Amino acid sequence: MPTIVIASPKGGAGKSTTAVILGTEFAHAGAPVTMMDCDPNGSLTLWSERGAVPKGMAVLSGIKEGEIIRAIKSHDQDGRIVIVDLEGVASRLVSRAISQADLVVIPMRATTLDATVGVRALELIAEEAEALDRNIPHAVAFTMTRAIQSKAHKGIMSSLKGQGVDIIEPDLMERAAFAALFEFGGGLRDMPAQGSHDAAVANAQQFARAVFDRLTGEDSA
Repeated sequence: MPTIVIASPKGGAGKSTTAVILGTEFAHAGAPVTMMDCDPNGSLTLWSERGAVPKGMAVLSGIKEGEIIRAIKSHDQDGRIVIVDLEGVASRLVSRAISQADLVVIPMRATTLDATVGVRALELIAEEAEALDRNIPHAVAFTMTRAIQSKAHKGIMSSLKGQGVDIIEPDLMERAAFAALFEFGGGLRDMPAQGSHDAAVANAQQFARAVFDRLTGEDSA
């Protein structure tokens, strides 16, 4: 089964939030999931310690550069979905994880700084693809967005699409429930209602579906 790598050299872009949303939504749908915390900040590990992780999910922490490929290969079997949350730098660990990816998701806030730094992730993916002589599917996920898109958001999206970059739709909106995942642990359905909670659950479901469609080749983007 597939390996999804969450990569961005920009801190605060929403990597761990994206990983948790995908992992918990896939688990809620009945898929076995392995989450790999490769970020020195340990956000996934902290999340997993705040509440019970969903049934069928395993969270692995402290995976080092020399272990990452072996760890991915040992869990990428028996129908499991592997989700790797990477550190926010360009490193050999990041490159090795990307080399094993069936899909790289690049979280990005709709700001000029995030877009500029996010391009480095695209460049790194291209370098790995060239070295391996294979295509590494990848897509940008806008995070912490609002219902009314700013001019900057529209401009960045248009520029990326013009370069042939795949954009996951819907965006992951700015939702109180998404931020609260790291306060309560577990999934969106396990916590007390936060803000427009039903809208957050629907957003997460639709986002996870869009990612899954890319893994199965059903996406038409």
